[in-house]
Amino acid sequence: MKKGFKVVVLSLVLVLFAATLAGCGMKSPTPAEQPAPAETPAPAEAPSKDPVVTLVYAEVNPLDTIVGKMATFYKEKVEELSEGTIVIDIQASGVLGSENDVLDTMLGGGDTIDMSRISAFALTPYGGEKSKLLSIPFTFVNREHFWNFATSDLAPEFLLEPHENGSGVRGLFYGEEGFRHFFTVDPISGIEDLKGMKIRVSNDPVMNGMVEGLGASPTVVSFGELYSALQTGVVDGAEQPIANYKSNGFQEVAPNLILDGHTLGAIQVIITDKAWDGLTEKQQNALVEAGKLASEYNRQISEEAENKVLEELKADGINVVEVKDITPWQEAVKGVIESATANNKELYQKIVDMK
Repeated sequence: MKKGFKVVVLSLVLVLFAATLAGCGMKSPTPAEQPAPAETPAPAEAPSKDPVVTLVYAEVNPLDTIVGKMATFYKEKVEELSEGTIVIDIQASGVLGSENDVLDTMLGGGDTIDMSRISAFALTPYGGEKSKLLSIPFTFVNREHFWNFATSDLAPEFLLEPHENGSGVRGLFYGEEGFRHFFTVDPISGIEDLKGMKIRVSNDPVMNGMVEGLGASPTVVSFGELYSALQTGVVDGAEQPIANYKSNGFQEVAPNLILDGHTLGAIQVIITDKAWDGLTEKQQNALVEAGKLASEYNRQISEEAENKVLEELKADGINVVEVKDITPWQEAVKGVIESATANNKELYQKIVDMK
């Protein structure tokens, strides 16, 4: 009897234990229920970074001129678009020499100047024969005429001509610094007063021919010495865009300005092939894109800045003479126009017809 009772009790205990296990859901996990192992994250790629390059940029005029302001704008855009991998070091006010000095340094392989703002005519003896057409007297009838050229399909071939001729530099973009006018030490009222005057030139054949056609005597003087040359009587006059005339203080020694507008100051920003080739493709693109922006900026500020300076000069008592009839001036330089365009008649006519 006692033995049977023990058996029953033991059986009940076993049944209750089994039910408890089932109720708690205790079982071994199946392979499908095993947690997936955590994935190892792929290492983040380091952003590509171009080497930091400093390019020395020469400017013969002060930074408050039209071309000086353009240089500052260009510097900011290049550094922004290159993400700081290109630094433009602007050396202004002619500290690196005249335009010809700068070109000699750039083409001579001195490696001390990488870029510069250059008057288009200054490139003529350095493989830029086509650029001479931009400085032919009375070619551009107004600013719009020039910008029609600067934004045309012809412009790139002018910019790249020195590079293609093996000179070692290439143009990046165009700009302008206003129409160029004569200014003199002694009072002047018209074209006849230029006869016999010693007029400063930069040894450019077109400029020489124009001055001779006007009855004056072309006299080569470096830009850095022009102020003292006017002051001491080495020359009687010179020619510059209005903004450059004032910023360089020439009105202090030559207070007579005649608005003949013989040429528009077409300019290029150039870079040595060596400096260009040392940049990555991304950096080269930054220079080009910034150039487009700087060219447009130059176009926006040039006329307004020139008009503002002209009003300031008049207010300061400078003798500003308006030219009412430009025909005698054009007739006087007809010979140099024909001779300077003889080898590129068709190309020159294309420019003329863009007005």
